[in-house]
Amino acid sequence: MALGLGTNVGRLEDNLRSAIRELDRALESLVVAPPYYSQPVSYAAQDSFLNTAVTGRTRLAADELLALTKALERKAGRRSGPRFGPRTLDIDLLVYGDLVLHTPELCIPHPRLRERRFYLAPLADIAPHLPVPPDAITVSELLDSLDDPHQVERASWSREPLNG
Repeated sequence: MALGLGTNVGRLEDNLRSAIRELDRALESLVVAPPYYSQPVSYAAQDSFLNTAVTGRTRLAADELLALTKALERKAGRRSGPRFGPRTLDIDLLVYGDLVLHTPELCIPHPRLRERRFYLAPLADIAPHLPVPPDAITVSELLDSLDDPHQVERASWSREPLNG
């Protein structure tokens, strides 16, 4: 299972760090990628995003994991707003094993994962050989083949994301 996290409102690293702590309580064997700065994909004027990715295991069904991520977004202060607009926290379910699912509530793998350097780059740091359904192309292969004009810049955590 892999999740992508992003934020561009408030204290960016703190937003991600808080969500990661909550995810670490709910998931098993959580691995956290380094953060990356990225430009928004929206045309709306807004600040840069800080993104990361996590991998782990869970006994939660995909819809239960989605409910958890939405609860964490609300807890972080996320409110309804324009699509691709500024947000305190955005958590996307990127990959859930080899599951392929397309419902009105949830699409797995994430429908734009193959286009998004801001999720592929951090994910490649922690799971380069992770196969992405339905064709099992790996994360690193997807990143290498990406023709995304939105560049990312690797950053570093001011302290490890699961400490304090």
